[in-house]
Amino acid sequence: MTRGKMVLLSLTAAAMTLASMAPAEAFQRTTAPTAGRSDVTFVAQRKEPDEKFQRRVVRFRSNEAPGTIIIDTNNKFLYYITGDTSAIRYGVGVGREGFGWSGVVSIGRKQEWPEWRPPAEMRRREAAKGHILPVVQEGGIDNPLGARAMYLYRNGHDTIFRIHGTNQPWTIGLNMSSGCIRMMNKDVEHLYKRATIGAKVIVIGPGNRQGNVAFEDRGLDFFGSIFGG
Repeated sequence: MTRGKMVLLSLTAAAMTLASMAPAEAFQRTTAPTAGRSDVTFVAQRKEPDEKFQRRVVRFRSNEAPGTIIIDTNNKFLYYITGDTSAIRYGVGVGREGFGWSGVVSIGRKQEWPEWRPPAEMRRREAAKGHILPVVQEGGIDNPLGARAMYLYRNGHDTIFRIHGTNQPWTIGLNMSSGCIRMMNKDVEHLYKRATIGAKVIVIGPGNRQGNVAFEDRGLDFFGSIFGG
């Protein structure tokens, strides 16, 4: 066998090995593997989320008023109700196992390019895994909260949960967070312009603490998505 044929066979075998790997394995690691999974760092980078998580205007029925936000954590969608029969649907990332939650809250405040103050419990949890988190990280493109944050309150008190952007858009559609609702930066900016302080936010998830919520996503509003999304 000639040297040229041997090189060709080696390259072909390498390509077949890469093609057989799971999607996360097929991307270059950005951090060294560690014991335990971090809340804020991930080992793989992917491109855009699945097409179904792109922002769309949908035909929507609900007993909730326009301006209300409904978050369906099972299907990874956030709905901003715009009318009696319409809503803007966004793809979101939600809490991983053990960090999911449900309930009725409201937007207590909003912030552009927010600073990040990881809770002391998170810093301790991450330190045990060898990840040292800052007490405060200034806002910017490297900040885990992304371009915008809407702080969720209950009975006038901060729940520590937020709707926020992310510098890791490939996590949209996944259970990856510590309970916050994360959105692509372009989507959180879009929602931020529309959602008001005091807006009702219904999070449908584990425990069913949101109570009875009637809503139906009736599918894409084609013209609304083109002209009104």
